[in-house]
Amino acid sequence: MGLAKSEIFTDSQNQIALFAKAFGHPARVAILQHLFKINACICGDLVNEIGLAQPTISQHLKELKHLGLIKGTIEGTSVCYCIHKENWTAMKTIMTAFLDQDLTTNTDCC
Repeated sequence: MGLAKSEIFTDSQNQIALFAKAFGHPARVAILQHLFKINACICGDLVNEIGLAQPTISQHLKELKHLGLIKGTIEGTSVCYCIHKENWTAMKTIMTAFLDQDLTTNTDCC
């Protein structure tokens, strides 16, 4: 597999691509929706809610945490996850600016 060559792109382009990756799998979307719905969650609850195996859920949680969209605190043998509000707000600002771009031409160019 080839390298992504992310260094040839701007920080903004790389950040948008990483955020898009978070939404690139329906399990991560479902996890985020569930966390918004209940405002906190223990990993075991996600297994029951989403219907995927514990290792699969853990991998998706790891990816979301790496992207900074969620945060987790250790409580005994469990980890409680929630939406990282500040990072979520920052992500929305970046993605909204990207998605709100419009074409300035009135003609069909293709």
